[in-house]
Amino acid sequence: MELETLGVFLKSRRDRVTPVDVGLRTYGTARRVPGLRREELAHLAGVSAGYYTRLEQDQAGTASQQVLDALARVLRLDPAERLHLRNLADRPTVPGLSRPEAEQPHRRVLALLESLGEFAPAVVLGRRGDVLAWNRSGHALVGEHTDFAAPSSPERRPSVPRMFFLDPLTRDLHRNWAELARVHVGYLRLTAGRYPTDARLAELIGELAMRSGDFAALWADGDVADCTVGRMDLRHPTVGELSVDYQVWLQPDSQDHRLEVYTPSDEASADALRLLTNQFSKERGSGALTSHLPVGVEEGWPTP
Repeated sequence: MELETLGVFLKSRRDRVTPVDVGLRTYGTARRVPGLRREELAHLAGVSAGYYTRLEQDQAGTASQQVLDALARVLRLDPAERLHLRNLADRPTVPGLSRPEAEQPHRRVLALLESLGEFAPAVVLGRRGDVLAWNRSGHALVGEHTDFAAPSSPERRPSVPRMFFLDPLTRDLHRNWAELARVHVGYLRLTAGRYPTDARLAELIGELAMRSGDFAALWADGDVADCTVGRMDLRHPTVGELSVDYQVWLQPDSQDHRLEVYTPSDEASADALRLLTNQFSKERGSGALTSHLPVGVEEGWPTP
């Protein structure tokens, strides 16, 4: 799958903004474009029509922050879309792909995961949505049909995007699958703009587009989204229906990695979550749990 360019993104967003949205009068004349014309957008952003046309054709080189801010204002971009616009503008016109080393979570995020115990289900995610670590309750909540020890091996790590679009059990788990699927795709697009040379990420997006019609359709919509807070409505095979809020803690030492923590959305869900987590808390006290640490991280590192 080809990487999205600045020009493609600008065109997709121009098509979404109507003259009425920005206060232009059309006097009832027929229009051949779904949104703004190039010259209309250029005028509203304070740039020449020729320059904006070259931007859409990816022939203008780099754009200044002032121009990007003006375009974002007229196109009514939200914060995630503004960030994506800057990422696309900053990257090389023809970036070469490279294969990064396997991700390893920083010891401090692992210490934070350890400190949460088992009453707070949590998962550490890498930049491409790979599970880098999880506690027992996090595994039981979102991936109990997978191998708990799999994150310790880069070759076997569960991929949340693959699970979400290619695994029927994961799809059945989420009652609000359609809503969350759009967020997953929007976040992958944001990540692809931030890391345009990541061959593993490009391969993941291409694989999902080929194997999942749902993913391909959502990707074609062109949505961009950050993934920081939200709600998951679950149909859990062990404890039944429950709803949890997720919140993402970004890591200053490794900004590609996110610690996603789940808390109950209501009292009934809190009861269900207690049923799920109590068994692991008892095992933890008896020393029965196996380590969730990735390969290469030794026991005995400091915890808060």
